[in-house]
Amino acid sequence: MEENRYRFELARSFDEVNEYFNLRRMIFCTEQGLFENSDVDEIDNTAYPIIAIENATDRVVGIVRIYEPKPGLWYGGRLGTHPDYRRGWQIGKGLIYKAVTTANTWGCHQFLATVQLQNVRFFQRLHWETLEEITLRDRPHHLMEADLNYYPPGTEVRPAMPYNTGQYERAS
Repeated sequence: MEENRYRFELARSFDEVNEYFNLRRMIFCTEQGLFENSDVDEIDNTAYPIIAIENATDRVVGIVRIYEPKPGLWYGGRLGTHPDYRRGWQIGKGLIYKAVTTANTWGCHQFLATVQLQNVRFFQRLHWETLEEITLRDRPHHLMEADLNYYPPGTEVRPAMPYNTGQYERAS
């Protein structure tokens, strides 16, 4: 059954976190050219990495991070799907749902994301609204807000601290 093909969870092991960062580098550095060698930044010190795993292979095929810059205000970012798995939007939809429901479980009052222009309509279909059009890294984006009524709190226990990302180079 297609809906059981993937699972969406916090990256917890060293291997999962490593695969998370490797997929981010492939998407945002190699494929999109948004960063030169690394997209890791200071946000990764406090962000929670979320991954999509293909059940049949245990392969990490999608990524997103969530972080709380101030109490109750959460952001999602660095959403991406491995190029071999970009059909039907199922992975992106599952990652967004896991990201927002997890933050909502942990006391989210507002969930925002900067969304690349080509993905705005997809987010709108998932109950997101544009707050502002902006430019980041010379590319058009929308600052968008999730409708938290569509993303109910879950049961995910918040880890004491996000994972150490010190082994990854910072973005230039």
